[in-house]
Amino acid sequence: MVKNLLIELGLEELPAYVVTPSEKQLGEKMAAFLTDNRLAFEGIQTFSTPRRLAVRVTGLADAQTDLTEDFKGPAKKIALDSDGNFTKAAEGFVRGKGLTTADIRFEEIKGEEYVYVTKNEAGKPAKEVLAGVPEVLASLTFPVSMHWAKNSFEYIRPVHTLTVLLDDEALELDFLDIHSGRVSRGHRFLGQETEIASADSYEADLRSQFVIADAKERENMIVEQIKAIETEQNVQVEIDEGLLNEVLNLVEYPTAFMGSFDEKYLDVPEEVLVTSMKNHQRYFVVRDQAGKLMPNFISVRNGNAEHIENVVKGNEKVLVARLEDGEFFWREDQKLQIADLVAKLANVTFHEKIGSLAEHMNRAQVIAASLAKQAGLSAEETAAVDRASQIYKFDLLTGMVGEFDELQGIMGEKYALLAGEDKAVAAAIREHYLPNSAEGELPETKVGAVLALADKLDTLLSFFSVGLIPSGSNDPYALRRATQGIVRILDAFGWTIPMDELVDSLYALSFDSLTYDNKAEVISFIKARVDKMMGKTPKDIKEAVLAGSTFVVPEMLAAAEALVAASQTDGYKAAVESLSRVFNLAEKADATVAVDSSLFENDSEKALAEAISSLTLTGSVSEKLVKLFALSPVIDAFFDNTMVMADDEAVKANRLALLASLASKANTVATFNQLNTK
Repeated sequence: MVKNLLIELGLEELPAYVVTPSEKQLGEKMAAFLTDNRLAFEGIQTFSTPRRLAVRVTGLADAQTDLTEDFKGPAKKIALDSDGNFTKAAEGFVRGKGLTTADIRFEEIKGEEYVYVTKNEAGKPAKEVLAGVPEVLASLTFPVSMHWAKNSFEYIRPVHTLTVLLDDEALELDFLDIHSGRVSRGHRFLGQETEIASADSYEADLRSQFVIADAKERENMIVEQIKAIETEQNVQVEIDEGLLNEVLNLVEYPTAFMGSFDEKYLDVPEEVLVTSMKNHQRYFVVRDQAGKLMPNFISVRNGNAEHIENVVKGNEKVLVARLEDGEFFWREDQKLQIADLVAKLANVTFHEKIGSLAEHMNRAQVIAASLAKQAGLSAEETAAVDRASQIYKFDLLTGMVGEFDELQGIMGEKYALLAGEDKAVAAAIREHYLPNSAEGELPETKVGAVLALADKLDTLLSFFSVGLIPSGSNDPYALRRATQGIVRILDAFGWTIPMDELVDSLYALSFDSLTYDNKAEVISFIKARVDKMMGKTPKDIKEAVLAGSTFVVPEMLAAAEALVAASQTDGYKAAVESLSRVFNLAEKADATVAVDSSLFENDSEKALAEAISSLTLTGSVSEKLVKLFALSPVIDAFFDNTMVMADDEAVKANRLALLASLASKANTVATFNQLNTK
């Protein structure tokens, strides 16, 4: 007989960003708990609101499955003494399994007998197993925690209720001094405490108290309400996915409504208005059918539609205060001079161990000049890079960015254009922050991409130089994100800049403000980001590419992709094994020995030398692989007819040098003896 189990944890208001991950985590940990305890179930449903996390297990078995398990112990010669009695080793083994020596039997494996025991464990009733539910709740992890009252245990927020129902039966459990029952809390203002009749009536019981427990249902309600407003008002509403997720985790009973603001604020840059509405007030932006921003917004109330007009007025009042600030800073910032702001950056600390923002910019300017040359920028683009690198942080000292830090770079572009700067310079000021997330938007212009690379490279090298190197998951200065940005930009623009050579050249630079240090750690850190960019590429292919002699990001990523594709072809195994033999022996070669054709002793040796001499690895990585794989028959014939490790030292050294010359060329794609063909 199966039943449905409901577990609800009632808490103080959770931060919106924590709700969805915590709901998912609860479902996963509950499923793992039941599986580990051999308690079968049909499905898992999860629920969440800002004030609760819940899970419903459907089709839960009424008892654990019985367990029959065999255990292998010590060899018979260890388990028995000379008199045939069981030794302490045998007794300790069975005692650890909850059995006795009477349960021992001997089984033969490869000519030797070993102790074996079989443990039979009857399944416990589900109720007995579910006594462990508080441990599941305690195992949830959160980005922030707190403790309250007399509890020493830390949790995301104080716990108020615990509901545990097996069908309609309330189970007796305790968690953080809270005793379980069937009582749950309704909406903070519209509802009241209510009893949950059964695991199946959970949603309906809470709905009667103005709580929509199913996050997906709340999300659908919000979207449908917004679309109804769109139709009624003939407008377009931007339903940003991230904002939608945040809003649904702020409300338990959503009611969307439209408010307005004075049209005069539309003279302020759109980005300021959108930031005020989305980031600060969590409002959805409204546009007309042509896509033009309108003096309206959509908000979502945590409650029903009663007295909604008062709620609209309150939200309008709060927004206007924000827009007033934006209008003021927009007007006042235009009185400032870029040169004056740049001069003041010498007094703004980049990091106390590294120096000022001005010093950071000076280093980035030198790096940008080098990158512009290596990336093949035109004279005009190079000049734009140089000008942008002189001023690109100036907007950090404007009133607008001081109030709305999300607008750094964006306002820099606008103020630069107003000051008469070139469009390419202004765009680079905005783009140098990109990408601002792991999968974020990349710079579109070469000038912006070079400035972004320069800024991120100095950030990386500076922090590493003073010992602020990320360890484990700790990365307070977002250096992984910055380095991921470097890798993504290089790949997107297809710039074949060898990163090892670039880093070497940067470490050769001399600055009054800082001396770069910890170069090896920087190289490893960049390679780790390239590894991450390879995604789900098999480990052996990643390692083979990363160990290769090429450290050009686009080519490395292309090599990984090409090897993955090649690994699905029929000739891959044979070709890789041939090249692997070459690499393995090439490791024994003396680098000072040059190939001498007069020492060749057979046609296979000559054929391989000719093939290597004519091998030119140009074109795409896939084309290079085709050329390398085509050598497989020639390589195999060489090994079939040639003893590489000959008695004659000169002949042996010559053959090893020949193989090393091929390995050197092939290594520009990958270190083939690290590929797995089994």
